[in-house]
This record gives sequence, structure tokens and C-alpha cells, in this order.
Amino acid sequence: MKKIKNPPTTIFTDIGGVLLTNGWDREGRGKAIQHFKLDPVETEERHHLTFDTYESGKISLSEYLKRLVFYTRRSFTEEDFRKFMFNQSQPYPEMLALIRGIKEKYGIKIAVVSNEGRELNNHRINKFKLGEFVDFFISSCFVHFRKPDADIFKVALDIAQVSAEKVIYLEDRPLFVQVADTLGIRGIIHKDFNTTRKQLADFGWKV
Repeated sequence: MKKIKNPPTTIFTDIGGVLLTNGWDREGRGKAIQHFKLDPVETEERHHLTFDTYESGKISLSEYLKRLVFYTRRSFTEEDFRKFMFNQSQPYPEMLALIRGIKEKYGIKIAVVSNEGRELNNHRINKFKLGEFVDFFISSCFVHFRKPDADIFKVALDIAQVSAEKVIYLEDRPLFVQVADTLGIRGIIHKDFNTTRKQLADFGWKV
């Protein structure tokens, strides 16, 4: 077997689009707009004007929803909307099993590097038991940096106490992989389970 140059010791991974569905993307908002009979243009505009602030941990989910939906009287409650929002999150069981299996077999560090708001992030971590195999959560709501800001990757390296060349980064968005690459972090652009499993096996992690 060919010896791997700079064998990695750590996986950085996104959550949305890799381990789980996206937490609150255009599709999810579209379903909410239809279900709650919201104005689509106004809702999307309000979302884009304020969501970055929520993901950066500068406002709560309640404040975000007040700006997005509850700036006027509604026939449904914030709790109704929040429950619908949280229910959009679904697992990718094969990817969860793969990363969990690599952790159990090889004992490597697993760190999440993601853009997520606090309440939604906490829900996803707890519901899908991510803390059982993830060592560190470097989420935008905790560190107040959002990808593609390179500082979130610098913070992740500091928290994990690992050098960039020892990290493999799983991410479904090519831009974020390119930003990580500027710091020396090798990336895998996640497209599907089989492709990612093969690429991880090439680094020596076979499950």
C-alpha cells in the first residue's frame, strides 16, 4: 500500500448537506411560506436581511422570527413556526454511520465547522446525537464568524489543537473548501456517500 504523505489525524465536517439536510434553506422556507400562507417575496427579503445576524450568534431565534414572520399579527404562534422549522432537519444515515464508524475504528478527532444559529444548531446536535462522535463544535453562533470567513477555520484549528496539514475537511460547498485550502487544509467536496467514502478510504480511513 502506498504510504500517505502527511497522514491526517482530524476530520472537519459541515453539518448541513453532509451529515444532515440543511437546517433552514430555500426549500424549507418555501414549505413554511406555503404552509403558513406567508408572502414569499417579503419573507425571502426579510430572511436575507437578517439571517446572517442570527447565524453569527448576535440575535436569538425568537428575535429572528420576529423580524421574519411575527412583525405583524399571525393566526399561528411562534412555537408552531419553530416546530415546523426544526422538523425540516433530516439525517443522512449513511454519512452519519460513516463518520461515526471512522471515529470508533481509528480514534481520530472529529470537529464540526458550520454556519448555524444557536437554537437550530442545538436542536440538530441533540436530536441526531452528534455529540456522541463529534469532539468539537465550531459553529458560527458560538464563535461569531461565518464561513467563508477564514477566521472560523483558524479558530477550529486552535480549538482542535491540530495543524492544517493534518486535517481533512468535508464540505458540500466548493467555495468553503477553497477558503480552507488557503490555510493548508485539504478538502473533500461532498457530492454523495459513495464518492466521499472512497476519498476518505484513500486517506487510510476504511470502514
